[in-house]
Order: sequence, then structure tokens, then C-alpha cells
Amino acid sequence: MNRINIICMGVSDMARSICFYRDGLGFETDEMADNPTVIFFNTTGTKFELYPLILLAEDINPNNPPPLSNGFAGITLAINVKEKKEVDETIKMAKAAGATIVKEPTNVFWGGYHAYFSDPDGYYWEVAWGPDFQYDEQNMLIF
Repeated sequence: MNRINIICMGVSDMARSICFYRDGLGFETDEMADNPTVIFFNTTGTKFELYPLILLAEDINPNNPPPLSNGFAGITLAINVKEKKEVDETIKMAKAAGATIVKEPTNVFWGGYHAYFSDPDGYYWEVAWGPDFQYDEQNMLIF
């Protein structure tokens, strides 16, 4: 059971989120529609899914859906990059796509370099480079 197959994020506006992730950040997908019911992105390793927040809450419990919220809920997603300059490049791309930059790129105590942005629904993403990061042949981070 030691795996995560899909991360699904409930979003308030599918078209806006697809524009942000597919068109703005370049996340790859076979989906060409701008407002499908669900979208899966062809990310390396764990797959990434967007689904309408209201429908996701109803899917969990149609009689008593969990409260709808967005933003910081004690979890962040991360994009780890192979070169330090990619942190700046990714943050620039995210900003152009409509992200809110919540922490500009900066050196951190553990020797790396990182920044944070939030997407149109307020989900937080870290972009990080580390001098000791190693990747396997599928570009997956090795710990």
C-alpha cells in the first residue's frame, strides 16, 4: 500500500483551473476541452486530477458533504527542480498564469532554494531546488 496514485483537487471553476494548469503551467493532458467534468494530467509518478469542488464534496457524502473551503489546509504540493534557476523560471511562469506568489524565491536554511505560489483556488505549491536532490530515470526524486 506504500503509494499515492492520484492527487485530486476540488476546484471552484474547472475552466479557470484548466487554463491555469494546462495552458499556463504546461501540465500535460490528453483532454482538449476547456470545461470537462474531470481532468487528469500526465504527471510523472503520482497523477494529478481536477474535479469540481461541489461534486467532490457530494461524492464523499451526498447526504452530509464536508464543508467547502479552499486554500491552506495544512498541506502543500511541491514541484522539485533539478537546477536552481528553474525555481525562478517556474515562479515566473506561475505568475504569468495567474498564480499569487506568496513567497519569492529565497535561499533556505537546509542549503536549498525555494518559493511558494497559490493557484486560483488558493492551493499552495512549493517550488524547490536542493544541492543534494537526486532523481531516478523517470525524474522522480530519490530520498
